[in-house]
Amino acid sequence: MSFADHSLESVLQKVTDLAARVLPGEPATSVTIVDGRRATTVAASHPLARQLDEVQYAQGSGPCVEAATTGVLVELLDTTTETRWAAFPRVAAQRDCRAVLSFPLPAQELVRGGLNVYARTSERLDERARQVAARFAAYAVVPVSNMYLYESAVGRAEHLRAALDSRAVIDQAKGILMERHKLSADQAFSALAEVSMTANTKVRDIATHLVQTGELRLT
Repeated sequence: MSFADHSLESVLQKVTDLAARVLPGEPATSVTIVDGRRATTVAASHPLARQLDEVQYAQGSGPCVEAATTGVLVELLDTTTETRWAAFPRVAAQRDCRAVLSFPLPAQELVRGGLNVYARTSERLDERARQVAARFAAYAVVPVSNMYLYESAVGRAEHLRAALDSRAVIDQAKGILMERHKLSADQAFSALAEVSMTANTKVRDIATHLVQTGELRLT
């Protein structure tokens, strides 16, 4: 399977669609990602998988939530008799889901998640199914981890750009005050800081206002 030149969403969609075709039980499959305390379904082979994921997110528990947050394989063998996870097994049974296998994505520093398999027939999710699910989970974690690394790099770049922009406008404002009032650089910054504290406004915003209007105080 080649994942070159595909978006994150399209890659994960391929993973879930292929998993649904080759795993037993005519399953609906999905990929859950947990970012902080928020769980999200980033791909699903069938609306049923997304719906059952959302039930678990809403109640804060269930196989997919547990697997994604603990890194441990979670099995629900029979939705009609299962007593764990509050109302989820009953809801799953009502929607013709017979069993659930939630396989954690391989451990990564930046991301937690899981591949969820919702079987819709009585065919057992056996050891072979677990092995196949493990391989699909390994496929899924690579693009997800790359996405988080990319977003982290973009965030750092944006933060640096904002810091540089902020410094540039503050330096311009200091230059105006130094020229206008014959102040030193430190005195000019102190003047900006004093107005910032008085107005309860960021120094950058005070500086921007001065550069744009020639006035030291915000109006």
